Amino acid sequence: MKIHGGSALLAILADPVAQARAPELINAALASRDCDAVLVPLRVPSEALERVVVALRAIGNFKGAVVSMPHKSPMLSLVDEATPQAREVGACNVIRREADGRLFATMYDGEGFVAGLRRAGHDVAGRRVFLAGAGGAASAIAFALGKFGAAALTIHNRTAAKATALAARVQRTWPRFAVCVCGEDARGHDLVINGTSLGMREGDPLPLDARTLDRGALVAEIVISDAATPFLAAARERDCTLHPGKPMLEAQIDLMIEFMGLTAKEER
Repeated sequence: MKIHGGSALLAILADPVAQARAPELINAALASRDCDAVLVPLRVPSEALERVVVALRAIGNFKGAVVSMPHKSPMLSLVDEATPQAREVGACNVIRREADGRLFATMYDGEGFVAGLRRAGHDVAGRRVFLAGAGGAASAIAFALGKFGAAALTIHNRTAAKATALAARVQRTWPRFAVCVCGEDARGHDLVINGTSLGMREGDPLPLDARTLDRGALVAEIVISDAATPFLAAARERDCTLHPGKPMLEAQIDLMIEFMGLTAKEER
């Protein structure tokens, strides 16, 4: 596809952004749909996010953006409207710019995570789940686990108050879903998820004590990496079944493109 002065502009907003796979995957999907648009990576520090959002509102050919770590939760307070799903989770991972500059947000991480697992032959129904993290992506996953019938959820977060608040919110939405908060011990869980950004940067600690992983457990990651992340590498040593982060993004690509309002040339 040839980019020209009339092409629509999309972005991914993240920090760091060098590891992001969204530009590669979404641009390939745009080309296959013959959409006249391009997605570019923008490294946006947290302290600059509000200023960047103001600028994006003023760019006439900006159509939308994928929102990645660490902006998924703070972005929600900067948009004009959000879907009930995003409001419930308290975070968003894609925004759309309307013609008048208003920004509309939604959240697909939870649905994408479950869909990615299902494509790999794993269902969450009936599972006892340990989730590390209480940020935007982890929150979306927690709500999706309740929606799709997980038996129980244990949440661990370095800031315990955030884990407790997330557990309470999920429990209010899904009263029959057993949700609790604990430390780093993942024993007794058959699905263990790293819902944090740990593993994205060299030298990051593991999101939990890998020595407590039950052998044979399904261990899932949201950090996208060509090689196994340190967490998945540690899980492999425990003879666990591994599920990488890329399928969660792949399952969302079409949803994101459609939400941002991109259509094939012949559909216009």
